[in-house]
Amino acid sequence: MDALRTILATIVCLGSLIVIHELGHYLVARWCGVKVLRFSVGMGRVVWMRRFGKDQTEWALSAIPLGGYVKMLDARETELAGLPPQDLAREFTRQNVWKRIAIVAAGPLANFLLAIALYAGLYMSGVREPAARLAEPAAASAAAAAGLQRGDQVKTVNGEAVQGWSELRWAIIQAAIHKEDLRIEAERPGYGVVRATLPAAAAAGIKLEDDVPSALGLDLMRPPAVIGRTEEGGAARRGGMLKGDVVLAVDGQAVNDARAFLREVQRAPGRTLAVTVQRDGKPVQLSITPEAVEDKGANSKGLVTVGKIKAELVGAVDTIVVHYGPLEAGAKAVRQVAETCSMTLRILGRMIVGEVSLKNITGPITIAEYAGETAKMGAESFIAFVAFISVSLGLMNLLPIPVLDGGHLLYYSLEVLTGRPVSERIADLAQRIGLGLLVSLMALAIFNDLARKL
Repeated sequence: MDALRTILATIVCLGSLIVIHELGHYLVARWCGVKVLRFSVGMGRVVWMRRFGKDQTEWALSAIPLGGYVKMLDARETELAGLPPQDLAREFTRQNVWKRIAIVAAGPLANFLLAIALYAGLYMSGVREPAARLAEPAAASAAAAAGLQRGDQVKTVNGEAVQGWSELRWAIIQAAIHKEDLRIEAERPGYGVVRATLPAAAAAGIKLEDDVPSALGLDLMRPPAVIGRTEEGGAARRGGMLKGDVVLAVDGQAVNDARAFLREVQRAPGRTLAVTVQRDGKPVQLSITPEAVEDKGANSKGLVTVGKIKAELVGAVDTIVVHYGPLEAGAKAVRQVAETCSMTLRILGRMIVGEVSLKNITGPITIAEYAGETAKMGAESFIAFVAFISVSLGLMNLLPIPVLDGGHLLYYSLEVLTGRPVSERIADLAQRIGLGLLVSLMALAIFNDLARKL
């Protein structure tokens, strides 16, 4: 079932984005008077095709489900001998440079517009997400040094209002990328408004591929460690744990939430823990010895030994519904797309200079996995994921690499500046180099995908 969901989610996600991208090219080409010969979803051999319209444009599905294309009447690809004058006037290279720029730019622009529409729709309909309430910061963290405490609900970051955890997380990552101080205003239960500043230097040694908020001590507040079902023969049941017990401390150290308790258990395979739980309003002392189990560590390619007690932790994170009016939602959606582009470009720049690992380049396998996971989480998460990938697809196509839309836009920009088109010899050489670079990037992305699976 999970595999089928992942396949369907990937088809819906990538298929819709490819269609929207190519429709951008198609519609603007028609608007500019260029004759379109074929609209294809997929590359390579055509497996299905129908002709429609006055121009009998071929609408096709092709064998390789990676990308698509709009084939126009183009002297570089089609023999023009014998064509009537009215068709010759509709040939792509005979259009002025501004029309050609509009046609090429329309594909990425369509992806950006789709992302704006999806984000705006989410913001208007309302999105349920964790509240921007902080867990107890680690003692040596920047958040603890700034005076933040468990239960603080963040209201603004660097003067910008924050409603939910996703907005808080995004603001933290943006500040780290821009190397800015993090000025936080929060509401503390029973106290009032508190203000804290985390200096930009606190994030200097943190890699962007890591969990930046957590590295700064800014974690989501999770529910208390309440025990649910325990398994027969498991360490929890052998140690006397009962359903409804609330874990208060481990080895004399206070446990604030379920995540902290899980961490303590995993750190103690085969070692007896002194666990204090609250039962019927009274503290009860238990001795529990987690079983040693081989498991794949979060940051390890191999198996590691962790402790498990075979008990369910129950409880829900504090959530809120975040929503906006139409104008505010539209403006926020535009800003979200712009900030996503800015963040992506900065990360690419830092990859080029070696500050960020090339391991962050992902390919279709990772996209498929995330598509399946977000579809499992619900419509809101899946739509947000599709919007993010739409921005990424649009931006990738604007990179100044020959073969991509950005490479063609580079040619036409040079034509505007010089008054003459780029020579065919130079264009052909650049196409070969661009194709090689694109294949290399795809190979690296697939290699990284496979490496994560091993």
